[in-house]
Amino acid sequence: MSFENRREYLFVYSVKDANPNGDPLDANHPRYDEESGQIMVSDVRIKRTIRDQWLREGKDVFVDGEAKTLANRVKELKEKFERDSGREILSNCIDTRLFGVTYALGREAFSWTGPVQFKWGRSLHKAEAKFIQGTAAFATTEASEQRSFRNEYIVPFALIAAYGIANQYASKQTNATDDDLDSLFEALWKGTANLITRSKIGHTPRLLVEFKYIKGFDGVLGSLDEKITLKSFKGEPLSDDEQLALRSVDEVKLDISEIAEKASLIKEKIESIRVIQDASIKCDPLERLENLFGGNLNIEVR
Repeated sequence: MSFENRREYLFVYSVKDANPNGDPLDANHPRYDEESGQIMVSDVRIKRTIRDQWLREGKDVFVDGEAKTLANRVKELKEKFERDSGREILSNCIDTRLFGVTYALGREAFSWTGPVQFKWGRSLHKAEAKFIQGTAAFATTEASEQRSFRNEYIVPFALIAAYGIANQYASKQTNATDDDLDSLFEALWKGTANLITRSKIGHTPRLLVEFKYIKGFDGVLGSLDEKITLKSFKGEPLSDDEQLALRSVDEVKLDISEIAEKASLIKEKIESIRVIQDASIKCDPLERLENLFGGNLNIEVR
């Protein structure tokens, strides 16, 4: 049975001395907004983080990240599930139930709009990429006496916020369930912590918030990532120089005052709030949310 309660998500994570989301058409330079100076992360990268965690957990995922044709992937799943219909096959995969799919193979073609969608993530402050050069492991030719060089980009530090929404109406088409959304919630946090590759090590989940609304409500708080700000411990906004020099969450705190204010206006429409908070980060004013929602607010510190 599909889920019936709309949800909104705010996810904040930090990246240190790594590449949050390289652009393959620009020498893998970290994606960024030239006007604002913010580092950017695509929704596709966020979904890949979640999918990779599901694969670690042994869940059935349609897009498994391996280089293969659609026909070969479908063949694999047909043999596993002992089904011939593409619809039946993809209904068994958690990523297609939540993120949707466009399927066209043979005489069967259909498209599902995914009930869960994410905006592009953006850093909460100005940041910059650094161009790094190093020595490769091998020479380019047998006659060379010197090893070749490698080039790469890293971001010294970025605190990135991403926003997502779970649309109960679209879930009726894909049959995404409440259990699927629970898996998504955990995979977003754990998957980020498990980004342990050379280009991604340094990713740390810091704050994950889920607003679950009562049945029948189809409104939103909207763009939660734009309703959170970074401030100094004195409560002041950071200057441009302070933003660029930021290297640790120990230097700042997250201010979610606008989110708390908006939530208070539709308090009766919010069924519950789930929060996972990294113990290293300071977030104000979670106490206000506790006062507003009491037992309907669950905060877990990890």
